Amino acid sequence: MKRVLLVEDDVHIRDLLEIHLKDLGCHLTTQTDGLKGLNTALTDPFDLIVLDIMLPNMDGLEICRKLRAEKIATPILMLTARSEEIDKILGLETGADDYLTKPFSVREFIARVKAIFRRVELLTTKDTPQESALKFGDLEIDKSKRKVSLGSNRIELTPKEFDLLALLASHPGRSYSREQLLSLIWGYEFSGYEHTVNSHINRLRAKIEPDVNNPTFIMTTWGIGYRFNDELQINQES
Repeated sequence: MKRVLLVEDDVHIRDLLEIHLKDLGCHLTTQTDGLKGLNTALTDPFDLIVLDIMLPNMDGLEICRKLRAEKIATPILMLTARSEEIDKILGLETGADDYLTKPFSVREFIARVKAIFRRVELLTTKDTPQESALKFGDLEIDKSKRKVSLGSNRIELTPKEFDLLALLASHPGRSYSREQLLSLIWGYEFSGYEHTVNSHINRLRAKIEPDVNNPTFIMTTWGIGYRFNDELQINQES
């Protein structure tokens, strides 16, 4: 049974989503206040957080920022009545996993929830213990623990930064377009938001690359997108 936290102050939307999430077999906790929603998310474990942006006492974007700052990697599906591009960018950049603009169909909402659950299961179950540990020189990636180290230093990554690194490092030399990375990491087509991938790659490089101007690990494939340096594959360890 999946544990879901729904933070939504619109009673009609909350009641509707509650019915359908329970039909999926989810154990549901609801909050109508942003600050209470944040405290609940920080104290109890969940498999998914459905988070409205416009909330009393603390908005959804700030909740998302604070959860990611506390290393809470729980997937977040954000809801909003605002459709401006900057809102979508902010939702993704602050660490949300998906984004729905009101009004939305219940069928689309359920499809997004199921897609998030499938991605999490894929990331946590497809690797054998040997495959889950990767080492490239001083860079170590433990996919099962979602832990990254560079030498003796642990590198703190956001969930999306980790997912990008794990995907690229699991397939050294394979080039992914920005559109492919959006689909694989964010779960569906964010048409027109390829720059979101660029900003995540830039922040990831700033954290793991000895010289961001001459990357060692994450390479740019000109005209296509990004790849992990396959010349380092010989240093990979199980």
